Amino acid sequence: MGQETNDRAIRSILIVGGGTAGWMSAAALIRALPQGCAITLVESDEIGTVGVGEATIPPIRLFNQMLGIDEREFVARTFGSFKLGIEFVDWGRQGHRYFHPFGPYGRAFDTVDVHQYWLRARAEGETAPLDDHAMAWQLAKAGRFAQPSPDPRNVLSTFDYAYHFDAGLYARFLRDYAEQRGVVRVEGKIGSVRQNTTSGFVEGVTLEDGRVLDADLFVDCSGFRGLLIEGALKTGYQEWTQWLPCDRAMAVPCENVGPLTPYTRSTAREAGWQWRIPLQHRTGNGYVFCSQFLSEQDAADKLLQRLDGKALADPRPLRFTTGRRNAFWNRNVVAIGLSSGFMEPLESTSIHLIQAGIAKLIALFPDRSFDPLVIEEYNRVAVNEYERIRDFLILHYKLTERSDSELWRYCAAMDIPDTLLTKIEHFRRYGRLVARDADLFGPPSWLAVHIGQFNDPVGTDPVADYRSVDGRGWLSKLRTAMQAAAQQTPTHEAFIAANCAAGQPVRG
Repeated sequence: MGQETNDRAIRSILIVGGGTAGWMSAAALIRALPQGCAITLVESDEIGTVGVGEATIPPIRLFNQMLGIDEREFVARTFGSFKLGIEFVDWGRQGHRYFHPFGPYGRAFDTVDVHQYWLRARAEGETAPLDDHAMAWQLAKAGRFAQPSPDPRNVLSTFDYAYHFDAGLYARFLRDYAEQRGVVRVEGKIGSVRQNTTSGFVEGVTLEDGRVLDADLFVDCSGFRGLLIEGALKTGYQEWTQWLPCDRAMAVPCENVGPLTPYTRSTAREAGWQWRIPLQHRTGNGYVFCSQFLSEQDAADKLLQRLDGKALADPRPLRFTTGRRNAFWNRNVVAIGLSSGFMEPLESTSIHLIQAGIAKLIALFPDRSFDPLVIEEYNRVAVNEYERIRDFLILHYKLTERSDSELWRYCAAMDIPDTLLTKIEHFRRYGRLVARDADLFGPPSWLAVHIGQFNDPVGTDPVADYRSVDGRGWLSKLRTAMQAAAQQTPTHEAFIAANCAAGQPVRG
């Protein structure tokens, strides 16, 4: 029996494409399968990678920890900085801003959610914004950073963090990691794909110079082209442009000006939004927009006019169609990264979706029978993940009072998926945050956008009427404690200089 199982084992994996998706896949697979399986990655230096995914969300820390990566070395080698959340400017209405923090608002002090007491306090005349009850924002607005306290009694334990980094340098870092552990990199461009004439399974690829690479399992990290998942297997694509109409981006780095902010900024513009991502050596910028309402040249011109510092390159165009493949895993091909679908980088989910795809592949790793039950489960979970993230992104566009341009008038009036409509209505009526299967973004994230974009509840949780809790007094103490704690932490730049400055030896 053991021998039979052994005979069906996957003995070779070919990862098609490098970049962040390819090298994250290679590093994770060689970590999970250290012996008995040959892992090869084929990429061409002539084919560029998108490389705009420079902002992340907290689960990336789990990925790096799983690989055994030292955080200080990783941040230094990728010219990274720390991220406590995202500041949204001009989204709900012009002239208004709010913060999406990593971590909760406050700490639970009753059976009723903290924000329910904040809603009641506001109705009684309290003016402190919701943001001020998040430790992540108290640190971010002061330009400070420290790692969370392990002591749950300390308010400095009530936040989370992620990173900004150079995606190209992260791929290089992971390439070193993977190759040291046995992943073989092949330089070359794929000329053709060979499929089994009966089953349609991919059997191998032939490079333009005639070399042949065969494998049992193929991981398609070929970007938007989807060389295997679409080019060979014709899997099909589900578009979401009716809800997420932006289909272009212009990206350009600029010189750093002023202090290194420990957060990403997203500023709503006339035909989309602009990102700002601070790294140690430069600031990443981009304008995500809808080509129906703005030309690429106008987008490039407007982006260059709105930079903090001097541009370090010409704006680079990126074209995309928001949506997902009909299947993420088809036959013996698993699509990871942009080959599986695209979600605009509004909430920094691009790298997370790579990570989630890899985690599912390892959790549901096949043998050579490629049991349809396994593939079906992978696709079910992946579809749920994509659709919940999709709904969260649509929320930002739908909840707007802006009517100053065609894009915002369209978004305010558009029909939205029922799954999202239900969540909006629960919050509008009771201030309740209802969860759905596979929600990547938890209640604090949804709360940030609902309140930040003026989906103000008409009522609150009825259970609060039965409680004799001084919520207003407790919230006041919480704000005071958080402000004091923030002042005890180093500035973001001082923390980096002491622990993970690029180009400096990492201290032990």
